[in-house]
Amino acid sequence: MAAVAALYERRNQLTYLRSALIERRYSKLTRCRVYLTIVRMMSIVFLNLDGPSVSTQFRLPSRVQAENLTKSGYVFLEKQTSFFASFIRWFDASAATPPIENGSRHQVDWVRTAPFIAVHLMCLGVIWVGWSWVAVGVAALLYAIRMFAVTGIYHRYFSHRTFKTSRPMQLALALLANSATQRGPLWWAAHHRQHHLYSDTENDVHSPRIHGFIWSHVGWITDHRNFPTKLDAVRDLAKFPELRFLDRFDTLVPFLTGASLYFLGAALSHFAPGLHTSGMQMLIWGFFVSTVVLFHATCTINSLAHQMGRRRFDTGDDSRNSLLLALLTFGEGWHNNHHHFPSTVHQGFYWWEIDITYYLLRALSWTGLIWDLKPVPAKVKDLNRYADEAAA
Repeated sequence: MAAVAALYERRNQLTYLRSALIERRYSKLTRCRVYLTIVRMMSIVFLNLDGPSVSTQFRLPSRVQAENLTKSGYVFLEKQTSFFASFIRWFDASAATPPIENGSRHQVDWVRTAPFIAVHLMCLGVIWVGWSWVAVGVAALLYAIRMFAVTGIYHRYFSHRTFKTSRPMQLALALLANSATQRGPLWWAAHHRQHHLYSDTENDVHSPRIHGFIWSHVGWITDHRNFPTKLDAVRDLAKFPELRFLDRFDTLVPFLTGASLYFLGAALSHFAPGLHTSGMQMLIWGFFVSTVVLFHATCTINSLAHQMGRRRFDTGDDSRNSLLLALLTFGEGWHNNHHHFPSTVHQGFYWWEIDITYYLLRALSWTGLIWDLKPVPAKVKDLNRYADEAAA
C-alpha cells in the first residue's frame, strides 16, 4: 500500500514539473523538446537521480524547487539532445530548429557540419578507385551544369528575380540547383539577400573585411546561427509549398544525384567495360569531387571577390571585378558590377566582360521557358563610362 502511495505521489510530482515546464516556455520549446524534457523529468522522479535513495520518503517539491529542477533538467537535456536534434536536421532542415539569440557568438555546430566534412573526406576515395576519362569528364560536366544552376538559378533568379518563368519551370530549376548540394533555394536566397543588405559590415556573415578570409570562405557555413532559413527575407518565395518542401529536405536531391551516378558507373562497368569505370569511381568523381570543387569555386565570390580585382564603382563595400573569378564561376567574378546594380541578369556590363551564365540564360529565353530578362540600364552604363574617363 505504501509503495502504491509513493508511486502516486511521484506521478503528481511529474505532472507538476510538466506544468511548470510548459508554463515557462523556455525559448519557445518545440513539442518534441517538451516531450524529451518530460522523459528526463521521469528519470529524475522515478530513478531519483538527484535526490535521496529510492527507499527514503519522497516529498512533493515546492514551486521554487520544481522550477529549479525544471531548469536544471532543461540544461541537462539540451546537452543530451543537441546531438540528436542536429542529427535529425541532416535530413529535415527545419526539425526542432532552435531559436538564435541576437548577439550570439560564432559557434560551430560540429554534428550538423559532419556531412559537410564527410563530403570533403570522400574525395580521398580517388586513391582507391583510381580515375578514368569518363569519370573525370562526368565530374567536369556536372561542375559546369551545376555552376550554371547556382549562378543562374539560385543567384540570379531566386535571390534577385532578374527574369521570370512559370511555376512548373521554377520547380524544375530549383531541383537542378538543389543538386549542387548548397542547401535549399530559400536558404540560399535568404542568405544572399542578407549579404547585399549588410555587405562588409558586422551583420555580413561572410565578409573577409570583418571575419577574415577563412571564415568568409568556408567557416561561416558551419556556424549554428547560419543553418536556419531566414524566411522573413524570402517571403516572395516562401509562399510556394513545393519550394518550402525542397528547402526543408535539402539533402534529398543530392542523395538521389549521388545514387544515380553510382548506378550509372555500375551500368557502364557492366555494359561498357572498356571505359574502365565503376559505380564507386563515378560516385567519387562525379559527385564528391565535382561538388567540393563547385562549392569552393562558388565561395571564392564571398572571399576572393572582396579582396582581389579592380573596383569600377564606389559601392560602399570591398566588392571587386576579376576576370579570373568570372571564368571560374561563369560570370560571377564581375562582383563590383553586381553590387552596383544587382537587379540585372547580366553581370558583365560590357561585351568583353565574359558572362557565361548570361549567355546560357539568354539562350534559354529563346525557348520561351524563361522571359523578361532584366538588362543593364543605359544610365548605369553611362555612369560607368564617365567614371572610367574620370579615373583616366
